[in-house]
Amino acid sequence: MTTVTFEKDGAVGVVTLCKPPHNLMDNAMLADLFTAYTAAVDSGCRAILLRSSMRHFCAGADLDVIFAERPDQQRLVALWAALEDVPIPIVVAVHGAALGGGLELALMCDMIIAADTASFSMAEASIGLLPLLGGVQRMVQRVGPARAKELAMFGRRHDPRAMERWGAINLVTPEAELGTVAMSWARQLASGPTVAFKGIKKLANLTVREGIAGADARQTEVNTSMWASADQQRGLDAFNATGKPATAIFEGN
Repeated sequence: MTTVTFEKDGAVGVVTLCKPPHNLMDNAMLADLFTAYTAAVDSGCRAILLRSSMRHFCAGADLDVIFAERPDQQRLVALWAALEDVPIPIVVAVHGAALGGGLELALMCDMIIAADTASFSMAEASIGLLPLLGGVQRMVQRVGPARAKELAMFGRRHDPRAMERWGAINLVTPEAELGTVAMSWARQLASGPTVAFKGIKKLANLTVREGIAGADARQTEVNTSMWASADQQRGLDAFNATGKPATAIFEGN
């Protein structure tokens, strides 16, 4: 990997975008990101923190290659599966600008935490394009169709407080505290019942893609995986012993 790094911090896989100067996206960078996610899962991480070491989180696609590297439907489906269906939670920390494809990349994560100085824009329409990686539909999931059309058609930059009010992101924090807060979220998720979290993520993604009926059709399958985990027994045992929730020490299996 040359544009993305991976390191393990306890049970958290820290994945860092590091392509100078502004993490402009191309196929090689997306491939590196998938490789880093895979490495996190394969090394036993129970959550991922995605962040940037550049001035901006990601300033969008590399316009020099965007036409030549435009994905077909088969590649898009594979991309979404690779980045969204990772079986552990992904928290993304956004500072600077998340523009165009950079915002789409953040939307494919489970939870978005932003610095109070960050900015967000679906900027593609300003150069005659539309979001190419599924950003329109993923923004609709978070904020509804009317607001998503506004964001995509006008292409304006928005501050994180507005994005938080609309439900596009989860939390805004002072820039100086972004790394600490995002890592705190990732560590809390990494200490939780990993099998149950995998099921929650699967059901949430199924609901978005196939509706409640699609998720309902897989509920028993997901429940069975959870009941087969050792962590559910740890959770029940701890509750029976103390009479209080959130007292179990989960081990991720």
